[in-house]
Amino acid sequence: MLGAPWLEAALGGLLGLLIGSFLNVVIHRLPKMMERQWALQCAELSGQPAADEPAFNLVTPRSRCPHCGHPIRWHENIPVLSWLALRGRCSACRAPISARYPAVELATGALFAWCGWHWGWTLPGAAWCLFAALLVALTLIDWDTTLLPDDLTLPLLWAGLLASALGWTPVPLAQAVWGAVAGYLSLWAVYWAFKLATGKEGMGYGDFKLFAALGAWFGWPALVPIILMASVIGAVVGIGLKLTAGLREGGVVPFGPFLALAGLTAMVFGPGAILRVIGL
Repeated sequence: MLGAPWLEAALGGLLGLLIGSFLNVVIHRLPKMMERQWALQCAELSGQPAADEPAFNLVTPRSRCPHCGHPIRWHENIPVLSWLALRGRCSACRAPISARYPAVELATGALFAWCGWHWGWTLPGAAWCLFAALLVALTLIDWDTTLLPDDLTLPLLWAGLLASALGWTPVPLAQAVWGAVAGYLSLWAVYWAFKLATGKEGMGYGDFKLFAALGAWFGWPALVPIILMASVIGAVVGIGLKLTAGLREGGVVPFGPFLALAGLTAMVFGPGAILRVIGL
């Protein structure tokens, strides 16, 4: 603990801005890394030589403008401030830079500031910052690609169980374990019921793992309010996209972002507050 809650919140917010900048890299690169890994595995299974491609991970290569290839210099990579100074455009070719980059940084900064205010610079505070960061990344990766990478959902699940075991969350370990079990099996059952009834897949296995992770963090009693909140948000967004012709090809609306938003709502306000918000 540093003492004054406002100081811990401010420092948490600054850290969140930096982590948010890194999350932008994760959101952009992790799906591409997965695609490369799948291509490599397919080549190995078919007995074909793998394509010799340059290294591509969260560190290499250096970030560049996707339009002209201009390397992003350090002073062009300061969270939020660089985007404002550049007026949302590349310094070399003047191509627009998406406002989503500073939005992710600001959202992560706000969540970290809240964690700093509520828990201070403590191990529980660090655990909830990790929770928030992973959910921000999962929200946008799933929205962009309809993928929920195991590289993020499984660490989120195990971190929730570990945080419960160490007393970093108020959830008893038994509730966390059963929350993970019930979260996974409930959506697994819905998936198979829908598939047997319609012959179609209504969601992916990543949704099961994400809901299991939320169960580990909040315990099994929180699963009902979380799934209700996610369903309400998803219905509102889905209807809005349909009315504005914003649905992607095939009419697919990923469910993971709404689960993640419900999880963040539960973190800030508590699972019980979700029921009050939706009028139950």
